[in-house]
Amino acid sequence: MHRRRLLAACAAALAAPALGRGALAQTWPSRPIRAICPFSAGSTIDILGRLVTEPLAQALAQSIVVENRGGAGGTIGSLAVAKAEADGYTLLINASAHTAAPASYPNIAYDPAKDFSGIAMIGVVPNVLLVAPSKNIKTARELAERGMAGNLTYASAGVGSASHWGAERFRLAAGFAGTHVPFRGGPEAITEVITGRIDFACLGTSSSLPFVRDGKLVALAVTTRQRSASLPDVPTTLEAGFPDSDYTFWNGFLSPAQTPKPIVERLHGEIARILEQPSIKEKLSIQGRRALLDDASEFDELIRREIASNLALAKAAGLKFN
Repeated sequence: MHRRRLLAACAAALAAPALGRGALAQTWPSRPIRAICPFSAGSTIDILGRLVTEPLAQALAQSIVVENRGGAGGTIGSLAVAKAEADGYTLLINASAHTAAPASYPNIAYDPAKDFSGIAMIGVVPNVLLVAPSKNIKTARELAERGMAGNLTYASAGVGSASHWGAERFRLAAGFAGTHVPFRGGPEAITEVITGRIDFACLGTSSSLPFVRDGKLVALAVTTRQRSASLPDVPTTLEAGFPDSDYTFWNGFLSPAQTPKPIVERLHGEIARILEQPSIKEKLSIQGRRALLDDASEFDELIRREIASNLALAKAAGLKFN
């Protein structure tokens, strides 16, 4: 009898955490949610995140506070989410920089694959090679020739950011050296390119498109395999003659690992419905991106594949970011 009681008590103790998580999922959300964006306000990642968080808050009947924690290529904000409670009240708005972090920051204090659960990929944004009109550079080929002739500077939204990785892929494919100048976010990088203090950048269309349309920046090429609908006359870097220069810049929502599956599934479903709203589709089109949804588990698998690919590329190219 005593043995049976002991076994029953152990079984109850083991079941308690699971029951707790189930109860949490049933009552969630009962208070405001925090969504951390690890890049500055006004960056491509921030713009897309805020586009989704407002209708998501309405769907969940709870406020969602977007908190910008820029710096170190997105790793500062990502670390805060990795350490947060896996209760559905802390989310991460991130992009391809998430999978570049292990190659860019070998000593980061979290694992981008194991410490997070993917919720939904919500868009793919073309990165675009940008220069100031004063540089008198009209094509990606001319930019590469300038690079071969002398040391160019290139800006990014931080070491290991998608803008950094995209510029590195083009530079390596084009075969020229350069000096990387990281900033806290895309808006700061854009300012430096517009003034001509920095030679070029490879930034998302969401933050750079208005300046291209105003004639303050020249778009030389986009890094996706297909041309951008918002810049139909701008070739891809592949079309410009640079093999292996393409770079897909995705955006999405993640949560700390071990977040209850029902919460992840609800978030995924709500985001999927939001991206089907005509008004959101229109805004996505204006921003120059297309919505791309994956099952949450497929999102996790994509993250693992990209981490391995980026590590292999950094090793093959001898890239050392820190």
